[in-house]
Amino acid sequence: MTEPLHHDVTGSGPVLLLVPGGSGHPMGLEPLTERLARRFTVVTYDPLGLAAGRLGLPVPDQSPADWSDGASRVLEAVLPPGERAYVFGTSSGGIAVLDLLARHPHRLAHVVAHEPPCVTVLRDGQERRQELIGQLDGPGRPPAEGASATPMGVFLAHVLRPFTAHVPALSVPEHRLTLAVGTDSRGRLLYRTAESLADRFGSALVEFPGGHLGTLDHPVEFADLLAETFLSSARTSS
Repeated sequence: MTEPLHHDVTGSGPVLLLVPGGSGHPMGLEPLTERLARRFTVVTYDPLGLAAGRLGLPVPDQSPADWSDGASRVLEAVLPPGERAYVFGTSSGGIAVLDLLARHPHRLAHVVAHEPPCVTVLRDGQERRQELIGQLDGPGRPPAEGASATPMGVFLAHVLRPFTAHVPALSVPEHRLTLAVGTDSRGRLLYRTAESLADRFGSALVEFPGGHLGTLDHPVEFADLLAETFLSSARTSS
């Protein structure tokens, strides 16, 4: 039986699919979404339905393919015939949209992946991955199930390890991909990761406001630059 698709739709204009980071819970993205909805039909995907009452229920270990397959089904449900969507993913959502572009590219106009933590693409990636997991998944982990479950607990238990082990496909349609980094992330691990991916794919690298949580800390400025990135890609491809 196919799992239901959890997503919200707001705004009008070209379709823009958002894939949140962490466990996929869209908490805190409302200011970003509201700003983008001035120019786009914003479809916010909640891969595990955590904002739809499923937080606290058992969750299996996740994979980027799980999320990208679900995102593809969402697009098939919301896209008008013959149209293609813009797609944005941040953090673990950035990994998912890279997989979406590699495996389901036919309905995508342009993809922006913001600081995807697929650190194994680096020369020292395995060591950096272990450090990253150690920094995030330490003592006092929040619960992933039950009445006290948190989105962070779900992320640590079921998303962090499989997603950071993911190696993106060797090739994607480079003219339809932009790697995004935060200005405050310069010199840090996920900035280096995005640089490596941009080199790997021959894609643009664009600096966005803030750091890894720029979508939350600078939603208006982040949304405006994201919109311009998508609209510039449309002008270039036309």
